[in-house]
Order: sequence, then C-alpha cells, then structure tokens
Amino acid sequence: DQRSRGRAVVRFVPHAYQRYCINRLIVDDAVGLFLDMGLGKTVITLTAVNDLRYNRFLVCRVLVIAPKKVAEDTWVREAEKWDHLHLLRIVPVLGSEKKRIRALNTPGDVYVLSRDNVSWLVEYYQNAWPFDMVVIDELSSFKSPQAKRFRSLKQIRGHIRRIAGLTGTPAPNGLIDLWAQVYLLDGGKRLGRTLTEYRNNYFTPTSRSRTQIFRYGPLPGAEEQIQERLRDICISLSAKDYLTLPDRMDNIIHVRLSEKAEVEYYRFEQEMLLEVDEETIDAGSAAVLTNKLLQYCNGAVYDSEKNVVEVHDSKLEAFREIVEASQGKHVLVFYSFQHDRSRLLRILKKTGLRVSELGGPDSISDWNQGRTDILLAHPASAAYGLNLQAGGSIIVWFGLNWSLELYQQANARLYRQGQKENVIIHHLVTAGCMDEKVMEALQDKGQTQEGLLNALKARIREIREGKR
Repeated sequence: DQRSRGRAVVRFVPHAYQRYCINRLIVDDAVGLFLDMGLGKTVITLTAVNDLRYNRFLVCRVLVIAPKKVAEDTWVREAEKWDHLHLLRIVPVLGSEKKRIRALNTPGDVYVLSRDNVSWLVEYYQNAWPFDMVVIDELSSFKSPQAKRFRSLKQIRGHIRRIAGLTGTPAPNGLIDLWAQVYLLDGGKRLGRTLTEYRNNYFTPTSRSRTQIFRYGPLPGAEEQIQERLRDICISLSAKDYLTLPDRMDNIIHVRLSEKAEVEYYRFEQEMLLEVDEETIDAGSAAVLTNKLLQYCNGAVYDSEKNVVEVHDSKLEAFREIVEASQGKHVLVFYSFQHDRSRLLRILKKTGLRVSELGGPDSISDWNQGRTDILLAHPASAAYGLNLQAGGSIIVWFGLNWSLELYQQANARLYRQGQKENVIIHHLVTAGCMDEKVMEALQDKGQTQEGLLNALKARIREIREGKR
C-alpha cells in the first residue's frame, strides 16, 4: 500500500495533450509516443493500461520493457504516486533467473522487465506468449536491427496484440534509426518489411568505398514522406510547446592546462593521430582515438596494461570550485571513465559532503529526498526515464561524450516537468583539446558521429601540416 510506505499520493489532472495520448493508447492497437522528455510518458501509459485493465477488460497482463534502472524504480514509483492507479499491481521481473521466474508467476497487472532480459523472456515462453500488451520504454534502444533484443521481439511480434513504444529521441543518429523501431510497432507496413527496402526507398549512400557503404543520407523530400507515413501511428510532441519549465542555463567552463600538461597533450595527440590514415578512418577507430584523447582531457589515461596514469588535475580543481560555489546546493555529476569516478570520489571524501553513486532505488530516493549532496552517475546509467528533478538543479559534466542522445537524456533527469528551480548545467571543457570538438558537436545537435569523424580528419591534416 502506497500510504503505508509513507509516500504522498497525488491526484492526477491530465493536460489536454496527455488526455489525447491516453485515448490513442486505449483506441489503437499500436502507438508510438514520441514525446519529449518530461511530458509524462509513464503516467500516460499507466493511465491507459489502468483503463484497459479495469474499465474495458481488454487486457489482463501487460509487459513493460525498460532500461534496467528504470525497470527497478520508475514504473513502480509512478504507479504508487498517482491516486487513480491504486488498483494496478506492478511486478518487477528482475534479479536472478529464479527470481524472474517467481515474479512472472506472481499475480499482477504490469510486469516490468529489464531490456537486457528480453531474449531470455522470449525463449522462456516461446509460442505460449502470455502478455496482452507490450510497452517498450525507450523504444530508441531497439533501433539496431542487428541487436539480439530486436530480433527476439521481432520473432514473437505476431503474438503481440497491443503494443506501445515510448521515446523522446526516436532518431538520435538520423532517420535511418526509425526502421527497426517502427517495424516493432507495425510489422513493416509503413516503412518496409526489411531495412534494405527502407534504405532503397528513402536514402542514398553519402560515404562509401568500392566495396562498403559507411553512411546513408536521406533523399530529397524523404523526411516529409516518412513523417506522412507515420502520422497515423506515431504521436510526436515537443516539451517547449506544452510545458512551462524554469530557465535552463548552460555554462561552459574552459579549463586551462598547465604549459607542461598542454605540451604533453599535443605530443600525445600527435602520436595517436599520425598512426591513422584520414581516408580510411571509420566510426569505430574514431571512437577509440577520441576516447583516448578525452581521457587525457579529464586528467588520467589507461596505459597498455590498463593501469591508470594521472596526467593533470586541472579539471578536478575546476570541479572543486564549482562544488564550493554551489553553496550547499545538491549537484548531479556525470563522468565518462572509471578513473574519473575514482578520482572524483577521492577528492569528495575530504569535503564532508554526503556523496552517493547512482545505483538502485535507494540511491534515487536518497537524492530526491535531499539526503545526498553529490550524486555521481555515468550518463548511460541515468539516460532514460529516471525522475531526479526533486533532488537538485545543478548538473556538472566532468567528462563529455559524443552521444547526443545520452547527453540530452541525461540533462533531462533534472530539466523536466516537476523541476521548481532554474537548472544550471556546467560543462568542464579542456581548452584547445578534443573536449572543445565534442562540445561543438553537441551544441550543433546534428550528426555527432559525423562531427567526430570530420573533426578527427581535420585535426590529422593540421598535424601533418605542422599546425599545433
């Protein structure tokens, strides 16, 4: 019982757009809710499920597939929060195989599964699929047709009568990402039965060798054609059109290296980049190279034996100043590498602040209830669905990454509906180094992967021409 846990129960008064989305989920067998972060995808979906289950008797068992941390916390917490959802029995299907099987055999209405266990679940039930409805929370994590989780769901798609896909970023790397997601909604009716068919109809190669195509770009008018084909099955709403949020301030703090560290960085960069040919560099090799350079920007690198070698503490000093200037306000910190985490924990140990790492539901509760001063998180672990806005309004990006999707989703943990303070997002950017290229790509909000490749190729040319 919600009240026995000491949690306030809130009356749900849906916005007009929420009522529209709820009705679509009730009326239509397949819906893509492509709603901006913070528009309430979870409560919209649970409200529709509650109606389908207890008013219309159209569903009995609903499966929710979600990122692990969202599965652990968000769906249970949302069901407990709202007064009209008190009948819904939410059963997390988590933990060891034995625990998962026990959960599946527990009476309930909504079974919440980590997306990592999708293939296991399909294999477990095979053709005896017991769920009337499937909800895929963060549908964009099924964007790869090669991924095992996509292939598993595709295998049993014919057994799914009702399906909903939720995401705020349906095409983080371009329109090519839409095919697999939409296939799970409609079985290939709108964008084609295969990815090849989709590519042939709407795209043309933009980067290729004699034998391999590296990237595709949309044909003229393709975006409008795709939108028209998806109009009846996907609902796309932007937060700026429906929510009045506090101000968001993005603060870029340029961190200067010492003269010695700067010389060492450029020597390190030269050694890395001169080993590769700008003509043959691809996304995989580019990611490896930039990760090494970004490690250096943050102040430590892994050597060939995976030992951590500290090279400077400029970012740590800048971070310490931010914490001091925050005057006791709580801070959410995103790091990139494990050595970032270790070094941050080391300096925070001396502050006397209450420091925690984003883990299970307890760490989320402690943060939201003000029992944590500094919360450390990797953006991949905080990217989807977690409601952290009650715990603070300051974000620090200690280390940047090239994923626009992770960047936007991570920031939306605080900058979302329910946030009462102005949100400040600090970015620690090492001046004159790879950090700046990453920041530029994220600000452009375009093809960050392409930005990575172009930045590296340009830098290789500069180094070969003797430019620092």
